[in-house]
Amino acid sequence: CPTLVTYEMLKAEGAQYGLQPDSIAKIDDVRLSGLDSLKIMHDAGLPMAYGSDLLGDMHAHQSEEFTIRARVLPAAEVIRSATSTAARLLRKEGEIGSLTPGAWADLIVVDGNPLDDLRLLTGQGKHIPLILQRGRAVKNRNMLSID
Repeated sequence: CPTLVTYEMLKAEGAQYGLQPDSIAKIDDVRLSGLDSLKIMHDAGLPMAYGSDLLGDMHAHQSEEFTIRARVLPAAEVIRSATSTAARLLRKEGEIGSLTPGAWADLIVVDGNPLDDLRLLTGQGKHIPLILQRGRAVKNRNMLSID
């Protein structure tokens, strides 16, 4: 479960959290090597789940992992890492990560096509007007009737 956004945000915001310039330079080495490792894992056919590991004020950047991975991976694979691949790695296939009968019915509606622009999945849900968890709306920006 690569978590490259952690390094990306430490590079961008580490100084304001007290990291010294030499530490930030080391983070940049790890960040760039992380992109190479994604490509290596992809080429080897290894499954990768989605994760962010961001805490505190940096948590707002968690979904930027999608766009970081898209620098070296196809958009469809990045989305699968957060859905069906994660379900398989958690041994929860058929329960989560898919739209199948008997699944938990977690679903998002996106303003646009994330396969064309993964930035639609960032911004703390800015482009996601509807979120269903276990079949119930937990966010319904457009007040859509789902009954």
